[in-house]
Amino acid sequence: MKQARPSVTAAWVAAARTFGELLPAELHIAEDPYGAAFANVHVPRIAKSRLGRRLALAPGLGTWIMYMQVRTRVLDDIVRAFIAKQHAGQLVLLGAGYDCRALRLRALADVPVFEVDHPATQARKQRVLAKLGAASPAHYVTWDFEARPLAELPGALALAGLDRTRPVLTIWEGVTMYLTQGAIDASLRAIHDWSAPQSQLAMTYFERTRIESPSPMMRLVRGAVRGIGEPFIWGWNRDEVEPYLAARGFAVRDNRSLDDAAYDFLPSRVAALVQGRNSCYALAEVV
Repeated sequence: MKQARPSVTAAWVAAARTFGELLPAELHIAEDPYGAAFANVHVPRIAKSRLGRRLALAPGLGTWIMYMQVRTRVLDDIVRAFIAKQHAGQLVLLGAGYDCRALRLRALADVPVFEVDHPATQARKQRVLAKLGAASPAHYVTWDFEARPLAELPGALALAGLDRTRPVLTIWEGVTMYLTQGAIDASLRAIHDWSAPQSQLAMTYFERTRIESPSPMMRLVRGAVRGIGEPFIWGWNRDEVEPYLAARGFAVRDNRSLDDAAYDFLPSRVAALVQGRNSCYALAEVV
């Protein structure tokens, strides 16, 4: 991400979540009424129009919207399951972007939520929510990842109110593909540091083939994100994730392709369209 500028890709993701509202009822599996407001000023109006409904079902864009529905639902369900099990649990959103789970998930009504992100993105998020009249209960932890070492982040979270003696779920969504291996390692060390026993980490990642051998469509996407200063850098082979996290203090409990997860929520004929993205998620517990 370019310094002093809010994340552009985070705005795209937020808008895609809202466009899910335009899908037929059986395909609308995740709710985010706030997302469109973080994109282009015209997007909220388009999202409510006939054009928006056509775009949500169009090839290409429709596949992207369905993919975001699946990714959002998978992580929402992980949040709900964690809070149901850990009644004194907490949530950290690392690289939160325009995530509005603190506002939209009822399960988090009495749960401390800590959002960590770059000053420019976080400031814009607060401005947009203020214009919407939406008061998020999240604790904002402003963090310049380029200027401050991640080893200091656990202490900053504690100052913001995180209880490091209680279990915490850390959501690391849509971030790892933009980081170097050094930044990945530093992030995992920090997450482990602020995580008490019974804590969990849920992260999304690209398979290495998506980085090293992209499809023609993926080449276009890579060019677009590189042009805005948010290039794809990192990926794992799926069988590398478990030993990689184990070496850093995490035991993997689930490690799946989001393509496969689509069949958990969608009719088979539709789930088959969410394919070829080489995108996965992993759920791990702190050892």
